[in-house]
Amino acid sequence: MSSAHADILKMLKALIGTASISSTHAHQDLSNLPVIEQLHPWLEALGFEVEVMPVPGHPGKYNLIASLGQGPGGLVLAGHTDTVPCNPELWNSDPFQLTERDNRFYGLGTCDMKGFFALAIAAAARCHQQPFKQPLIILATADEETSMSGARALVAAGRPLARAAVIGEPTGLKPIRMHKGMMMEAVRIEGRSGHSSDPSLGANALDAMHGVLSELIQFRQELASKYQNTDFRVSVPTLNLGCIHGGDNPNRICGRCELEFDLRPLPGMSLEGLREAVHQRLDPLAEQFGVQLETFSLFPGIPPFATPADSELTLTLERLTGHRAEAVAFGTEAPFLQQLGMDTLILGPGSINQAHQPDEYLDQAQIQPCVDLLEKLIIHYCLTPART
Repeated sequence: MSSAHADILKMLKALIGTASISSTHAHQDLSNLPVIEQLHPWLEALGFEVEVMPVPGHPGKYNLIASLGQGPGGLVLAGHTDTVPCNPELWNSDPFQLTERDNRFYGLGTCDMKGFFALAIAAAARCHQQPFKQPLIILATADEETSMSGARALVAAGRPLARAAVIGEPTGLKPIRMHKGMMMEAVRIEGRSGHSSDPSLGANALDAMHGVLSELIQFRQELASKYQNTDFRVSVPTLNLGCIHGGDNPNRICGRCELEFDLRPLPGMSLEGLREAVHQRLDPLAEQFGVQLETFSLFPGIPPFATPADSELTLTLERLTGHRAEAVAFGTEAPFLQQLGMDTLILGPGSINQAHQPDEYLDQAQIQPCVDLLEKLIIHYCLTPART
């Protein structure tokens, strides 16, 4: 085993052994600071200037911005430090201990996506003693799996800035230049309960919700006919009616009902525009059914993302990987980094098919190709003078 490979394994073990679950449930949610504290000295040892940035309004959550070199251009290698929750009883090994078997490394976050940090640092270690003409920034964010508060905080602060950014989500080392957005919305209806023998005694929230469902199904059909992008396997925006809760007994007029739905817009579609369209369709139902109707967002949403097919980063990664840049359905922090003015793509080791489930793993065969590829990107964006 080479010393470089041993260093990667050492970092992987430390990162996987440091729990950093991000959850909407407070009893499961953990600080990501211990992961930041793992990364900090490794990067400083290579000469990076490291800043740890608290995420405003989210106690215990931090971003790390590590910079090597100066200049107006450069490269960001970005990833998130948090993981989803897990069910240890369903794993064949301890999810918080790196386990090697079948030429794979198992552990929570191996591919999604703590493993990327170990490989990015290994690539930087190959180059750090050379003169940097443009900066290399390694960015580690908080709470990607829930609120994306870390990425949002970077946008609010206007940093980091570089020419290009690669987010190391698991893509099998194939470049991704587009993904759909994600919205989670809710409709709350307050009617008036009463005895079911006389409908005039109340205002049935379930009857009103039937009208809501009909409007949303019609809206879904209209979106699918108006918007299409054949780069996506599911080429239309989707609207999923996820869950509904209402009423308490068959002989009572339903006084309250709530619906939650998921909407996945294509690039070019506006989250606020979609929310306004939903309002316009649903608001008249309140008067029609004699109820109070409220629509609201369960979280701020993730905008759809697209980088042009002819951008420099797209063409560079296609050349280096031999793969055409593709589109995926899952969301990432890419639209937020793009808002900072960076040419942004998604590329990393592992597969999304292994993420968010028991026995998550990173195939050993992905490790060396990923380090080699990241080294080539660092050479291209950081060791050559900025273009004027």
